[in-house]
Amino acid sequence: MAIETPRDEPDYETLTRRIHGEVLLPGDGGYDEARSIWNGMIDRNPAVVVRPTGATDVMTAVEFARGRDLPLAVKGGGHNVAGNAVCDDGLVIDLAPMKSVRVDPTARTARVGPGATMADLDHETQAFGLATPGGVVSTTGVAGLTLGGGMGWLSREYGLAIDNLRSVDLVTAEGELVLASEDENPDLFWAIRGGSGNFGVVTSFEFDLHEIGPEVFFGPIVHPYEDAPDVLARYREFAGDAPRECCVWVNSVPAPPLPILPEEIHGTTVLVLIACYAGDLETGEAVLEPLREYGDPIADAVAPTPYVDAQRMLDDLYGAGARNYWKAANFTTLSERTIDTMIEYAERLPTPHSEILIHQVGGAVNDVASDATAYPHRDTEFVVTVAARWEEAIEDDECTAWVRECYDALAREGTVGTYVNFEGDREGRERNAYRENYERLAEVKAEHDPENVFRMTQNVKPAG
Repeated sequence: MAIETPRDEPDYETLTRRIHGEVLLPGDGGYDEARSIWNGMIDRNPAVVVRPTGATDVMTAVEFARGRDLPLAVKGGGHNVAGNAVCDDGLVIDLAPMKSVRVDPTARTARVGPGATMADLDHETQAFGLATPGGVVSTTGVAGLTLGGGMGWLSREYGLAIDNLRSVDLVTAEGELVLASEDENPDLFWAIRGGSGNFGVVTSFEFDLHEIGPEVFFGPIVHPYEDAPDVLARYREFAGDAPRECCVWVNSVPAPPLPILPEEIHGTTVLVLIACYAGDLETGEAVLEPLREYGDPIADAVAPTPYVDAQRMLDDLYGAGARNYWKAANFTTLSERTIDTMIEYAERLPTPHSEILIHQVGGAVNDVASDATAYPHRDTEFVVTVAARWEEAIEDDECTAWVRECYDALAREGTVGTYVNFEGDREGRERNAYRENYERLAEVKAEHDPENVFRMTQNVKPAG
């Protein structure tokens, strides 16, 4: 499939003739939309954007970029906070047109295109009462979420998205389409499960599905922030004994203008427990009762909820266009010092949309050995994300400084490592993200991408 044009003279007319989808250059209609992503901090200008309709287009685009030493970025849902989906002066593969989802309800599997979002996936699978773990915001892209690990409401029961991945079709740095699974190209399959976009462009994911819903016992419990020390201590006790069907995340955040909250508390910092029980509804109500009856909450909206509604409940709080910066730390437990640190920094959130979020993990996620996939954090019970969200560039320094300072204070109590999908910096944290698996990832990288074509990520450099 080699395109015979000089390496130093990209021939976009040739590329356009070979691509079945769209090829967009600066000034073309759709170019600005294609280069835009969820995080408003990221404003990059690629030389060309390819919007493929299938794997052949992806193969052509990869070979074109590699043959001309063009930086190459890959955009799935465009939801990555670090902005890995776009690059300056290079080629962006925008996979948005490739968003098909095909469900086999008998085998309980789904074939998912790399441009699909969690909303696309959930819409198709829930028609059969099925789902696979991944994400808590429906606009998140399936591809980027999965390649970094993929945690969500169902992970304590069924593991990460990568733990439910059967196989992928992947375009390598050589522009070849290969199958990766436990039986075929197993080293590559190991690496893409947590190794992010370092090893190729996935053009199809095959997932296992599980019986879920159509309703789960789900919703927020909102407490005044002066009660946070007692409620967080109670939450820690509850989480330690919670069954795997139960997952509770906790958010220190300015109260959004929701109908369930009195107007006078809108904008004031509150503690929100977001509970999900993905099993029998009556059992879920009984399991969550000790958490719901504790303290004097401002609101309690936990109720039987369609799973697809639970998956999109947070969408409005994480809409596209705002400026965002995150860092995340892993914990095996929430010590008193960790809780105190979260409260200290939550009391001086830099903007009305910033937050400190506790993700409950554990359960089935920790059943997998740390070296069974590239994702190494199998000892983690909680991930604490420090997230600033703001509107104006003049606030950049203040907001990023708050995130870094809070993260540094929290990380002293955490375990080694960070979840790559929650890392706001593109470079410098790779060994922390992959821990003991980094060296093996570098060896796989050297075999499958020795020229580091796929470097517009939290990049694992080829060994040697």
